[in-house]
Order: sequence, then C-alpha cells, then structure tokens
Amino acid sequence: MKRLAVYCGHQAGGNSAYTDAARELAREMTERGIDLVYGGGKLGLMGIMADEVLAGGGKVFGVIPQSLVDVEVAHTGCTELYPVPGMHERKAKMTELTDAFVCLPGGIGTLDELMEAWTWNALGYHSKPFCLLNIDGFWEGFASFCDTVTKQGFMSEDRRNQLLMADTPGEAIDKLDAAAKAAQDGFVW
Repeated sequence: MKRLAVYCGHQAGGNSAYTDAARELAREMTERGIDLVYGGGKLGLMGIMADEVLAGGGKVFGVIPQSLVDVEVAHTGCTELYPVPGMHERKAKMTELTDAFVCLPGGIGTLDELMEAWTWNALGYHSKPFCLLNIDGFWEGFASFCDTVTKQGFMSEDRRNQLLMADTPGEAIDKLDAAAKAAQDGFVW
C-alpha cells in the first residue's frame, strides 16, 4: 500500500483522543512510507493529518472543491493539490489516487465519503478496502446500524464483513494492507 485516503472531519471534534489519533495515524503512515490522500483542507482533523504527514517527510495529495479553495480553506502546503468542480469529482479523484480508505471520526461529509466508496466497491468500480478507526468507540453505533441493516435483509453478510474496524492506527493499516494485498491477488473485495 503506497497511498491511503483518510476521511475525517474538518473540525477537530470534542474529544482530544481524535486529534491524538490523527497524529498517530499520520506518524504510522510516514514510518511505513504511506502517503496521504485526503480532502485538501487545512482545518480540523484534515489539517492535522496533512501537517503531520508533511512534518514526517511524507507526501500529501489534497483533493478539494474549487468553492472551498475560493474561501481559503485549502491546505496550501500539499505536495499536490487538486482543485475539482465539486464533491462528486473529489470522491472520484480520491478513489483514483488511493490504494485503500480509512475513516477517522467525522460528520456527514465523512459518512458520505465512506458510503460512496463502499457503494462503488459493491458496484465493482474498485476493489479497494476501507476501515473505520474506532477511536473511543466513535464508530460502534454505526457498526451496530450496519448489523441491523444486514439482519433485516438489506445487506449480505459478505458485504457487511467488508467494513473493517480497528481500534488503533497500526491495526487499521495492517488490516487494510492485508485486504489490499488480497485484492491484488484476485480476491474480490
């Protein structure tokens, strides 16, 4: 795995564990030689991730809608910054640039990005794995909802099992790396 897309909030959130996890994930990535693909912002967890990866000597590929560039929330220190017309193009470009996806805590934008990556995988547009970084149990309610969706017959067990979850950045990268390698070997992710 060479590049990891990180979905996360443009806010830092109300728990310092989230910012700590963003910094730890960035350090883990740079130690393993994994570059960052993310939403291109300079605020919140997004900005923390970018700053930490850059400080660790890694490359940062930001993809941001032009409207956000226009209001000056783009991170101007990215290795490469891709301004795009809107959110659809942002998600498509991030998918093109990455080998896997991880979600830190975030809001509706983070959920939107995760769900589109998962849907595109289900439709066969890509075979890249995704993982929730479950800091202080942040994603447990969402995972439980996905279990309910499966129990009610709206999602198969195999599809539900695609949604990886990890408690630490190192565990998340290990799970994603194993899944990405399996996909390269022909396993339909």
